[in-house]
Amino acid sequence: MIIQCFGKKKNAIAITTAKKGSGKIKINGVPINLVHPLDIKNKILEPFFILGSNERLNLNFDIFSKGGGKVSQIYAIRQSISKCLVFYYYKYISASKSNLLKIKYLTYDKKLLISDVSRIEPKKYGGLGARARFQKSYR
Repeated sequence: MIIQCFGKKKNAIAITTAKKGSGKIKINGVPINLVHPLDIKNKILEPFFILGSNERLNLNFDIFSKGGGKVSQIYAIRQSISKCLVFYYYKYISASKSNLLKIKYLTYDKKLLISDVSRIEPKKYGGLGARARFQKSYR
């Protein structure tokens, strides 16, 4: 049993592979225990906190992330983890529990399941940037 999901935030992409195991989480080959600072670790583990402590899943998560900055990668990682959990519930537990989990995630933070579509606006002619224009002078 292997589940693979991805998450995106701007230019960052995270791919999560979930397999049966003892509950280990690795990000780019590094165990989650070695991730510092603690705020980043808590942000990555948010999908599990929302799931609840009474739900014990015996899944190993191998996460690969690249592109973007550190914060974008964190948001892509948490999105891929939450998508993996929803899909796992749908496929192996029940569709109704999967829908409840999806509603929990969407009420907590919409970006846990839905990717952000905002991108950088391209530069246009007649100015220095996307919106800025050259100054107009009459004399």
